[in-house]
Amino acid sequence: MLQRLPTLISAFAVAHVLANPAPAPAPAAAPDLGNAAIQRSNISCTFSGTDGWALAHVSKTACSTIVLSSLTVPGGKTLNLDGLNKGTTVIFQGNTTFGYSEWAGPLFSVSGNQITVKGDPGSLLDGQGALYWDGKGGSRGKTKPKFFRANNLNDSILDSITIINAPKNCYSLNFIHNLTIINPTIDDRIGDALGKNTDGFNINNANGIYITGAKVWNQDDCVAINSGSNIIFEQGFCSGGHGLSIGSVGLVANPPFVSNVTFQDTIMEKSQQSVRIKTVTNATGTVDNITYRNIQMSGGSAYGIIVMQSYNGKNGHPTNGVNITNFVMQNVTGTVLPVAVNVYVECGVGTCRDWKWDGVSVTGGQSAANSTLPCQNVPEGISC
Repeated sequence: MLQRLPTLISAFAVAHVLANPAPAPAPAAAPDLGNAAIQRSNISCTFSGTDGWALAHVSKTACSTIVLSSLTVPGGKTLNLDGLNKGTTVIFQGNTTFGYSEWAGPLFSVSGNQITVKGDPGSLLDGQGALYWDGKGGSRGKTKPKFFRANNLNDSILDSITIINAPKNCYSLNFIHNLTIINPTIDDRIGDALGKNTDGFNINNANGIYITGAKVWNQDDCVAINSGSNIIFEQGFCSGGHGLSIGSVGLVANPPFVSNVTFQDTIMEKSQQSVRIKTVTNATGTVDNITYRNIQMSGGSAYGIIVMQSYNGKNGHPTNGVNITNFVMQNVTGTVLPVAVNVYVECGVGTCRDWKWDGVSVTGGQSAANSTLPCQNVPEGISC
């Protein structure tokens, strides 16, 4: 429901004028259009209930502030806020619930310049993932929608948004220039048994993303940077997923370049691996200037740290098309389970160069030398 009291007042005023015609006024000076523009830019609109999602879509460019209050979005429909006016603010209040339907999604979409999207205290967006999770992931079984799509969202802020029960990938961040994400929460922990491919942040074709204070419980990458540059993820907490990942680098859909990325001051808990760089078999591209700093891990189930250049191919057979250079780790420590491998590095011939690791210590698991897949082509000065 859209609250439009000014419209009702205007309609009443028009009726009054028609019933009581007045003499024609004397010519007046032209209105101050600058002031009129300011007045138009200060319109706040509140949308709620079962029809609010549709009204928000058709009215979005008429509002400078969009309040989404306890919306119910039907299955198979996108809460679509693409193409917002520059400087628009979007505020989530209460519980926004997305109905069930087998489709690709997204459930929510937003784009524009200098946009702020924020969640009021206690608000949440619920994708009802339990209705979709079948243990078969994103490409098999039920068709599962992606959740939050931000394409061409530039010079913008996402602040204190809480998402629960994402059916599939949570944030898809594509063609981004300068985006700040503050204190996001992704809580898919009830999907630990059957949820798969519930990536926290998938980043593609981005230049300038800063994520701070994230809390993520999921069943796939906490962060996956497939292509992009100048990206920082810090002061985070990730549990149950597949770690802080560079890649997959070299997928057909993405430019095969990742550079100037820092993960720092983050706790990793019960992750399949905590640190991962993965490049696709037979791909070409570049991974350069990647830093992991002050990463504390515990309970890793497969690896502590893994670099592999045979993704989507045959493990143990790396290819040489993607260079991984200037890979820095500082104070990356913790434990993995006894069945896991502490550190595994699988590089192509001459593709991994200029690495510097200081204060790296992963214990509790086995050495790669004692596993079925020993390390290959490890750069000088790196222990594996």
